[in-house]
Amino acid sequence: MRDTQRIDKLLSNSGFGTRKEIKQLIKNGALKVNGNIVKDSGMHVDPERSMIEVAGEIFKYRKYIYLMMNKPQGVISSTDDKKHATVVDILPDCYKCFNLFPVGRLDIDTVGLLIMTNDGQLAHELLSPKKHVPKKYYAVVSGNINEEHIGLFKKGVILDDGYNTLPSELKIIKTGDISEVEVIIHEGKFHQIKRMFEAIDKKVKYLKRIKMGNLILDDTLSEGECRELSDEEIVLLRDRTI
Repeated sequence: MRDTQRIDKLLSNSGFGTRKEIKQLIKNGALKVNGNIVKDSGMHVDPERSMIEVAGEIFKYRKYIYLMMNKPQGVISSTDDKKHATVVDILPDCYKCFNLFPVGRLDIDTVGLLIMTNDGQLAHELLSPKKHVPKKYYAVVSGNINEEHIGLFKKGVILDDGYNTLPSELKIIKTGDISEVEVIIHEGKFHQIKRMFEAIDKKVKYLKRIKMGNLILDDTLSEGECRELSDEEIVLLRDRTI
């Protein structure tokens, strides 16, 4: 048996307004289901099979939403916070009705790729410690990074609390007093990248996540911007190899 939903709740949750506003649409005869004018706001419909028209436009039901955000600095990866702006706060208004949440976290001063969705199962799979989904970062680090550090990261770094990280990949882009590197980790401990560099007496000055699994951050997205994933990108996100 397929799930049905009240038409007013369905449209309200999809961004068409409050239930009161939906009732006004119905009162105005602006809502049709399968070609018939709706007269009851409590009418139940199958959102995946019913043809719903709102003011002459066909409503396309989507159970899940998948967004790619280029998270800016100063915003926290949370759905609610009393002190700081959250990634939910900076979503375009058209997505705020979908109860999206961030898949994992980026520190308040870390920028880059963040997935926003309402698909709890996919989020669980991406974040599960058993999956070891790789995450790739670009970092600017104070101090010289060399081949010895690459070896240390490859073996796993002991953090300040004694935890030994899983093997990671460190690639040097530029080395000197200020070095530029890329790092791939397969877990997500608290402040992990920063703590890994602190363990080798270096300090991260800038950190940006550029890849998660096979999904690469769209470099046309400015910080704070987001867009929906394409069908191909959703497939890439589900394919958890690198």
